[in-house]
Amino acid sequence: MIKEILLCKYGEIVLKGANRKYFEDMLCREMKKRARAYGNFDIYRAQSTIYIEPADDFADLDGMFHAASKVFGIVAIARAAVCEKNMESISETVRAYVPKFLEGKKTFKVEGKRSDKTFPLDSMEISREIGGVVLESCPRIRVDVHHPDVTVKIEIREFGAYVSAGQFKGAGGMPIGSNGKALLLLSGGIDSPVAGYMMAKRGVRLDAIHFESFPYTSERAREKVLELAGEVAEYAGDIYVHVVSLTHIQEELVKACEEDYFTLLLRRYMMTIAERVAREKECLGLITGESLGQVASQTIQALGVTDNAVSMPVFRPCIGMDKEEIISIARRIGTFETSIQPYEDCCTVFTPKHPKTKPVLEKVKAEENKLDFEALVEEAMGTLYTVHIKAEY
Repeated sequence: MIKEILLCKYGEIVLKGANRKYFEDMLCREMKKRARAYGNFDIYRAQSTIYIEPADDFADLDGMFHAASKVFGIVAIARAAVCEKNMESISETVRAYVPKFLEGKKTFKVEGKRSDKTFPLDSMEISREIGGVVLESCPRIRVDVHHPDVTVKIEIREFGAYVSAGQFKGAGGMPIGSNGKALLLLSGGIDSPVAGYMMAKRGVRLDAIHFESFPYTSERAREKVLELAGEVAEYAGDIYVHVVSLTHIQEELVKACEEDYFTLLLRRYMMTIAERVAREKECLGLITGESLGQVASQTIQALGVTDNAVSMPVFRPCIGMDKEEIISIARRIGTFETSIQPYEDCCTVFTPKHPKTKPVLEKVKAEENKLDFEALVEEAMGTLYTVHIKAEY
């Protein structure tokens, strides 16, 4: 019976020099945490690879493969058959294991990799001999060393020989938590979940803040946002969503301030509240889904006005993307269909007909001073409650 395991290759971690072990340990812990849902696995690392080996017959390797594909820090995953480190055993394993991966394919090549230099054949010799074995087993397929449909890999490593046919792209990036924690301003739109995903990919652990305007926004709108948080959590791990009401602030803005400034003033309140929550939750920065010029509040001048309200870093990973690029990522990570559900969010309430696109900070502050800014912020902070979104791997 063929023994099958997962080989998970990591990418830029290998460039971390003296700090490499820190990142490797973090990556292994994340993989072990996700493995719990799929049974018993032995998980260990060697030679820039995490090995995931079923510990018994009940371990769900298919489920674990799916979970591992969403772990940031992994650039490629392969299912591999394990055999003894001799050509007879390797050839037998190739005959039994590889043909199913070549069904319907026209071309292949073999790549040999000899990490164990005591093995008698070098990489080219391994490739040549196993190429002949594949052609014997699958006579209708042909060799194409430049653009093969499938690459058969033979890896001679410390713990054994491994045979794989095709590897799959991993999530890439850096291990979750390796670059601190930040607070994502999470709306019900397309952009902010993508922004959260992109920062998580760089190793940032996420908390989130969502602003609601009940009764102008519905409970279903809030549920939609929590659903989006759950979809991002499949990659980013557990997310605490801090929900704050902006209803009274918006009502007071309508009463006291010029309509053209509503959106800008509201954004300054949101950023201020978000920063306070971030500091309470030990976050090191804010994350927004803004894309330059996409709407009136996302011009350079408008962004400067909103950034003026806070002192911590604001990360905008979508800033240089057009909408189609953002949508493409949203589809790939599974948030798009939820984002387009037709439920309102706070930013669609009391929207001005002609919002300022080139605001002057002094004028914005003059409008802001018509209200007791600090009192309204404190009142909003008093409405805060938190929902723990547990990642479902």
